[in-house]
Amino acid sequence: QVQLVESGGGLVQPGGSLRLSCVASGLIFTIYGMGWYRQAPGKQRELVATITSGGTTNYAEFVKGRFTISRDNAKNTVYLQMNSLKFEDTAVYFCNVDLFNYSGRRDYWGKGTLVTVSS
Repeated sequence: QVQLVESGGGLVQPGGSLRLSCVASGLIFTIYGMGWYRQAPGKQRELVATITSGGTTNYAEFVKGRFTISRDNAKNTVYLQMNSLKFEDTAVYFCNVDLFNYSGRRDYWGKGTLVTVSS
């Protein structure tokens, strides 16, 4: 069984920073892509950033230059450094991991961590 646990969310003022972490644990053979998505109240879930096993990154336009995704393969962990936060970044942030284990290859989702940007 695989678990993804996000942490690092919270309340921050506009212009501030937060660092999210997501640890994948359980029976895992190989982790491929890892990523962060977010869902604001009343809106659909949207991609924020992804990173491949080789370190290639992809960002949504609205976070380019402000957010940085990274991963530590030894720790099965993906990070999201969020700088220059804006009111519109308020959302629940979800971790997504594409991995392979006895069940085959599939995506797993964390339960989310809330980021609130408010003055």
